[in-house]
Order: sequence, then C-alpha cells, then structure tokens
Amino acid sequence: MKLNDDVAVLELAMGRPDQPFVLNLTLLLDPDHGPALVDTGVPGQVGAITAALSELGIGLADLRRIIITHQDYDHVGSLHDLAQASGASVMAYALEAPFISGERPPRFATPESLAARPDMRAAAEAFIPTPVDELLQDGARLDLAGGVRVVATPGHTPGHISLYLERTKTLITGDALRAEGGRLLGPNPQFTPDMAGAAQSALALAALDVTTIICYHGGLVSDDAAGQLRRVAAELTAGLQ
Repeated sequence: MKLNDDVAVLELAMGRPDQPFVLNLTLLLDPDHGPALVDTGVPGQVGAITAALSELGIGLADLRRIIITHQDYDHVGSLHDLAQASGASVMAYALEAPFISGERPPRFATPESLAARPDMRAAAEAFIPTPVDELLQDGARLDLAGGVRVVATPGHTPGHISLYLERTKTLITGDALRAEGGRLLGPNPQFTPDMAGAAQSALALAALDVTTIICYHGGLVSDDAAGQLRRVAAELTAGLQ
C-alpha cells in the first residue's frame, strides 16, 4: 500500500489460518538512492516480501538498504535471505547489532527464553545471523526519502529505534508503539521489559511533528496522530506513578 511518493507499507499476513495477524513492514522510496526496507518479517517470508515489492514495481534486486528496528524474530526472521538475494546493505542501531550479527544470541534464542517459551525453538533454529554493514546512532540523519532521522526508543529492547521521515512527517515505530483499529497504544507490556524506558521513548516521539504513524503491529494511525502520540506518552508516564 503506497502512502505517498516516499513511503509504502507492505502488509504481510502470518499466523494460523484461524488466527491470522498482519506485520506492517515499511518501504522507503527514493528514486536517487533506491528503496530501503524497514524490518523483514519472520523466517520464510522472502516470497511474500518479493510479491509485495512486485506490486509496487520493485524487484528484490532493487533494494539498496535494509534497516532493522530491533532484534526480535518477527523483525529479523527473513533478513539473511533478503540480504543475500538483494545485496542490500544492512543497517541497525549499534546496541542492537551484536544480536543481529550473531555475536550475542537474540533474546528469543537465549536458553532462558527457550525454557520459558519452547514454542520459539523453531524460530530460534531458523534464525541465521547476518552481518550489520552500518551502525546507526541516535539522531543520525539518513539521506533517504527527504531525510530520515534515527530516534533511539529503548524499552521494548535496549537498542530499539524508530524512524522519522522529515518531509512527510511520518513516524515508523517498530514495536515501540502499537495500534488497534487506528487507535495508538503503548508497547505490549508482556514483551517490553523496561516500561519506564518505553515511557521516556514515547515522550521523545511525542515531541516530533507527526501526521502519520506506522506501527509494525497494528498498521496506520492517521487520525490526530500527534494528539494520540501525546496521549499515549502521558498514559505510559502516568502508569509508572
């Protein structure tokens, strides 16, 4: 789904047929520097991503960058295969990179996590570490789609990042926030070990001039996006008191 000349959302269905849900990957469009994909779904979704790109007239080999918001399996699952097939440069926040490149096990693949959630063993075994070509820092500005600012948003994971598109005032939140039916929500507390950090991250995002929000889980928030962002930041902060 193309939002404008700078941004498209790739909606990938996953889960059981009776309980499907959608992952919302973001594609940054740039005629000069080539498209950049934000996050890569779960293992085995290269075909679905290729098909979604094809609908936009983009081939897998056209990808120039893959930006990872954080280490969770539904964000890095198809990274290795996509990077191999496309030759795209992989970018991630410096704190998160060791979990992506294999220097440290991602949190879904640690012995403690697998003991608590044995259902994740298949995902852990399917994960193939991938070198990170470029380390991102908080506040960095990428020369893509009119300017993309990296915003550190720890809480869900220590090295989680969000992306702010300056020209279209679009915020890509990864899992720092989620949405449901156009209503913005905070991150899932079950999978966010540092809710105090998540609240501070939401406050930082609320300071941005935002007209559209793309949540990896929940999709688009466009109705008073800035107001909803301020509300969620206030709710998260109040919840810690």
